[in-house]
Amino acid sequence: MRGHSTFTTLFFTLLLTIVSCKQSSSSKASNTQYPEREEFIVNLDLEEIRKRGYITAIMDNSSTGLFVYKGKTMGYEYELLRMFCEEQGIQLRINITQNIGEGFNKLNTGDGDILAYNLTVTKERKKRIAFTHYHNLQRQVLIQRKPKNWRKMKLHEIEAQLIRNPVDLIGKQVVVRPHSSYYDRMVNLSDEIGGDILIVPGDTNVETETLIKQVAEGKIDYTVAEEDIALVNSTYYRNLDIKTPVSFPTQIAWGVRKNAKGLQSALNDWIERMRKTTDYYVVYDKYFRSSKSALRRSRSKYFSIRGEAISPYDSLIQHAADSLKWDWLLLAAQIYRESKFDENAESWAGAIGLMQVMPRTGREYGIKNLYDPVQNIYAGRKHLAWLQRQWERKIADEEERLKFILASYNVGLGHLQDAVRLTEKNGGDIQSWDDVSGYLLKKSMSKYFNDPVVEYGYCRGSEPVEYVVEILDIYQNYKEILEQETSEETIIQ
Repeated sequence: MRGHSTFTTLFFTLLLTIVSCKQSSSSKASNTQYPEREEFIVNLDLEEIRKRGYITAIMDNSSTGLFVYKGKTMGYEYELLRMFCEEQGIQLRINITQNIGEGFNKLNTGDGDILAYNLTVTKERKKRIAFTHYHNLQRQVLIQRKPKNWRKMKLHEIEAQLIRNPVDLIGKQVVVRPHSSYYDRMVNLSDEIGGDILIVPGDTNVETETLIKQVAEGKIDYTVAEEDIALVNSTYYRNLDIKTPVSFPTQIAWGVRKNAKGLQSALNDWIERMRKTTDYYVVYDKYFRSSKSALRRSRSKYFSIRGEAISPYDSLIQHAADSLKWDWLLLAAQIYRESKFDENAESWAGAIGLMQVMPRTGREYGIKNLYDPVQNIYAGRKHLAWLQRQWERKIADEEERLKFILASYNVGLGHLQDAVRLTEKNGGDIQSWDDVSGYLLKKSMSKYFNDPVVEYGYCRGSEPVEYVVEILDIYQNYKEILEQETSEETIIQ
C-alpha cells in the first residue's frame, strides 16, 4: 500500500507539472499571438498641418525648454521650434503638458504634433511614437546634496561623503519621474550592480526640476536628470552635486506620430542642416552654458518659473484690463508687442511709452507726460475703449471683433473702415477678419487704395495684420505658460 501511495503521489506531481508547463507555454503563445490592442493614432501629417497654418508642440514648462522672462517667451526647445516653423511658413502653438504619459496620449490623438520635451530615445518609447534625429547627446547624472557644511570642508572631505560609485546606491531611495527614461535607467542600473536601488516614482505632474529643488531643500536625497538640465539647476542651487554619471550618453530627440512620415522627414532634414550651423550652438549655449544668464533669470521676479510677475507694471495693466473687460494677459501681450515694457520707448513715427501712444492721441485724453507709465496706460486704455465701442456695433463675434480693435489701434480706425468697405464691395464677409484683413493687405496696391470707396488712401496693410497675429500669439503663450501653477523659489547658497 505504501508503494502504491508513493507511485500515486509521483504520478499526480508529474501530471501537475506537465499541465503547468502546458499552461505556461500556452500563456506565452497567447501573448505572442494576441498582442495588446494597438493605440489609436490620428491621421494628421505635414501636408494637413500646412493647410491649417499651425503646428502644436507639446512641451513642459521648464527653466531651459520653455518659460517667460520679462514678458518674452523663451527656451531652448521653443527657439528651435520657432526656427523650424518659420522655415515651414506656419505658426507655432503650444500645449503645456507636465505629465509625460499624458504627452504621449495627446500626441497620438492629435492634441499636439511634436512632443518637444528633453526626451530620451528608448526602445520602449519607440513602440508608441517615432523619433526625429537626435539634436543632442546627454548622460544621465545623479543629483545629490553636498554635506551641510561643505563650504568649510576640503575637497577630499566632501568627496568622501558623496556617492561616486553607483554600487553605493544599493539600499538608497532615488525619486524619479514616473514613465520616464530615468525610471527605466534606475531599474536597469539596479540589475547591473546586483542590488536593489529603492526606486520611488514621484507624482505624475511633478517635473524633474521640482525634484531637483526637493533634493536641494533636503526633502528627498536623490534624483536623476540629464546632465545639461542638472548643470543649469546647479547654478540655482549651489549645494547640489551633479558629477556622478549613471548612464552612457543617450540620444535626446523630439517625438512625432508613427504615421506622420512627412513631418518626421521634414524635421530630420531641418535638424541635420541646423546642427551644422552656428545658430544652433548659439541657442544651445544661451540656455545650457551661460550660467550667468541662468542665474540672473533665476533671481528675477519676472522669470515665470520662479518669479511672480511679467513686468513692473502688472497692477496697472490689470486695472486697465478690468475696465476694458479684457483678460489682463491679453493687454500685457499687446504692451509687450508695443514696447517690450520699456516706458521710455519711442518709435520712428513718434509714438511714446509702454503703449506707444502718439502725442496727439495723448492730448485728446488730457495726458501731458506719455513717458509716465500711469498716464501712458491710461491713454492707451481710453483709446482701446473708444475703438471697442466703434466695433461693438458692427462686429458681432467677440473674438473676431478683438482683431478689428487691435488692428485699428495699430494702423488707425479709418484704414480698417476702408478695408471693410472694400470687402463689402467685392462680395466678402465684413464680419470676418480673414476677409477684411485680405483687403487691408490689398490697400498697398493702387487698384485698391484709389478705389472710390477708400477714404484714407495707401496703407501698408501687412503691418497691422502681422500685429494682430503677433499679439494673439504672445497672448496664447502667456495663457499656456503663466496660468500653470507656479511656486516661488529661492536660490540655496
